[in-house]
Parts: sequence; C-alpha cells; structure tokens
Amino acid sequence: MTLAVKLLAAAAILGAAGTAALNVVDKRREDAAEAAYPPVGQIVMVGKIRIRAVVMGEGPDLVLIHGASGSIRDMTFDFAPELAKHYRVIVFDRPGMGYSDHTDPVYAGAWATTAESPAEQAVVLQAAAAQLGAEKPIVLGHSYGGAVALAWALERPNNIAALVDVSGVSNPWPDPLDWLYRVNGTSIGGALFPPLLTAFISDNYVRQVVDGIFAPQPPTPGYDDFIGAGLSLRRDAIRANARQVNTLLPHIRKMVPRYGEIHIPVEIIHGDADTIVPLAIHSIPLEHEIAGAHLVVLPGIGHMPHHVAMPAVIAAVDRAATRAGLR
Repeated sequence: MTLAVKLLAAAAILGAAGTAALNVVDKRREDAAEAAYPPVGQIVMVGKIRIRAVVMGEGPDLVLIHGASGSIRDMTFDFAPELAKHYRVIVFDRPGMGYSDHTDPVYAGAWATTAESPAEQAVVLQAAAAQLGAEKPIVLGHSYGGAVALAWALERPNNIAALVDVSGVSNPWPDPLDWLYRVNGTSIGGALFPPLLTAFISDNYVRQVVDGIFAPQPPTPGYDDFIGAGLSLRRDAIRANARQVNTLLPHIRKMVPRYGEIHIPVEIIHGDADTIVPLAIHSIPLEHEIAGAHLVVLPGIGHMPHHVAMPAVIAAVDRAATRAGLR
C-alpha cells in the first residue's frame, strides 16, 4: 500500500472523533523532536522576525542557505565546520523552516496557501547577515536555497560579494511536483494531511527519503542521526516547506529574465546524476544567463555534492572568493 493510500485511509477512519487524539500524538512527536534537536546558535531579530543563525570560523564572510525541507543542521553536519577553517561561516534556518519565523504571519496557520518568495527570504536573511557584521558576504545556496541566493543577488546587489550555486533551482521545470507538495500546498490538504504525516511517518520511510535525496551516493555516515528529520516532520514545518516549494515556479519565471542584472562572480556546481534538480534544466541554462558564470559538472554525483563531493564544492567557494578579491 502506498503512502498516499495509507494517509487517505487514515483520514477517512479518523474523522472528527480522532482529531483530538491525533493532536496529542502530533504534539508528543513534535516535543520529542525539539527535545532531541534543540535550537543551536543564536537568534537574530529582523524587525519582529526571529532568524536562527550559527556563526563559526574566521576569514571572509560566507553565508550558507539550505534547501527544501531542511534546516541549519544540513549545513552544519560536516560542510560548515570544514569551511570554517578558512571562512567566517554564517548558517541560517530559512524563514519558516527550522527554528526561524515566517517573514509574515499570513504564511503561518493550517489553512494558508501562500508562502514567502525567494526574494522575501533573501531580503530578511541579508538583513540578518548584516546584523552579524557580514555586509557583503559570499552567498552559497543549495537546491531551493540556490533560488534564495539568486534572489539575494537580484534584490541586494550591493550586499553580496559572490554567489555559489550548488545544485540550485534556477529555471522553470516542466514536470509536476510530487503529489505531497501539491496536496499539502492547498488549503484543505495543508490543514488535513500534515497532522497525519507527523503522526504516522515511520523512521524507515524517512531513511528512504534521505537515501533518495543522496542517490546515487549513499548518505554520509551519521547524517541521518544528525539532521533531526523530526524537526522537518512537525506540522508547521511540513506546511511551510510544501507552500514554499509549491509556489516557487512563478517566482522563478519572474527571476529568469533578470539574471542578466547579476554582475558578481558566480560559481555553479552540479552533479550530472541529480534527478531532483536536474542539471540540464537548471545549471546549464544558468551558466549562459549570467555573464561570466562558471559551471563545474560533477560526473556521477547526485543532489548532495556539498556532502559527497565536498572538496569540489569548497574549491568552488575558493574560486568565488578569489574572483571577488577576498583571498
């Protein structure tokens, strides 16, 4: 039985009578996840918005922006500590994810359907970075975070020294999103399905998802335990992630004609075995859309090169820093 069928069956069985019991189960699992994986780093206030940040190392300022369904923990597992040997690294929970607030309360709540755009996220993260003393950092974005990094370059061109796009979303895609994104991105689906996912998703299913994200490489040993997948399975996190991904395509379509405005050093790195954000759809066109952009294709590498091909990604950061006159 597929996950979709299981969830539909559970929704039919539960009905109104099971809602209270389901809320108890969800709250217990969410509390356990937060106890096991408490906030790290510090809070940066951007107006009334709380942004969670981790700062480590010394050297040129480098901001790391995680992808969909992620948090600070993806970057701080092994990648940020390695970069911190030569850079002052700032890692953020993107707005609405991890322990960061939404950019606007309108995006919260069970029945909402909209989400903060890459531009809205970029503006808030840029302000947070400036509060941490990074007025003009190198900005690296992975996957969805690549779209936010590109938006940073477009919306705050005077507050970015260079851009590193790692397996980043940058161009329109033809295929429909996974059904979970589409259902959870709707008003009714977003209200009804996340409580079922929080309650019933198994650890084995989570491991299968992580395996799929890393494929064809296996996950880096210890990654599953470190990232705290339970944080991403909280009801609010599921909704925020689904809405952000589900509403991304129109924003990307508006960004593409503006890529010619980007005049900073841009390094792009992407695996040719990435089936989640395909190279041919995203990074190959992006190299031609930004003057002077430099693309490195990693043969046989999937969607997580910052973990499975870390030296190549760090080399891209070093090239960006050199081109920006920071090394």
